[in-house]
Amino acid sequence: MTTRATARVSIRAGSTRAGSTRAGSTRAGSPRTTPRATPRTGARTTPRPELRLVQGVTATRVRRRPSSLLRHRRAPFVLLVVALLVGTTLSLLVLNTVIAVDSLKATQLRTANADRAEELQRLEQKVVSGSTAAEVARAAAAAGMVPAGVAAHLVIAPDGSAVLRGTPEPAPAAGAAPGGN
Repeated sequence: MTTRATARVSIRAGSTRAGSTRAGSTRAGSPRTTPRATPRTGARTTPRPELRLVQGVTATRVRRRPSSLLRHRRAPFVLLVVALLVGTTLSLLVLNTVIAVDSLKATQLRTANADRAEELQRLEQKVVSGSTAAEVARAAAAAGMVPAGVAAHLVIAPDGSAVLRGTPEPAPAAGAAPGGN
């Protein structure tokens, strides 16, 4: 059960209620009033409102919300917008960091690939230069091998018989020069 106090006030045309209007403001349909120049006397010009208690009546009057409540209504929206901005900024920062790390790894892999390609080219050049007859002979001499003497050849006939052509000579000793006995 709720109680409500009501007041009945009779207002004369052109008069203002105390506290409801500011000095210098106008009401609709009334002339502009100026603040009083004479001090207030003890007698009132308007009658006092008659107050009485009404029981069992629910309040149907629409109350105006103060501006602080309006600010509080806007707070969730403002917080949502700020959270979205912060979340977007952080996600862009993370994305940018991931892209930078991947770019750094790609650069390192490209550099390592170029180094291996140069090494492969160097090794291929070494193989090509080491395959010449002069290099093979020099490497064989360094390993202690000696050149062979005059070689003989076996020629196999179509009937399966073999004929020796030339006379084979043994290889000279490691310290001896080729061709001199």
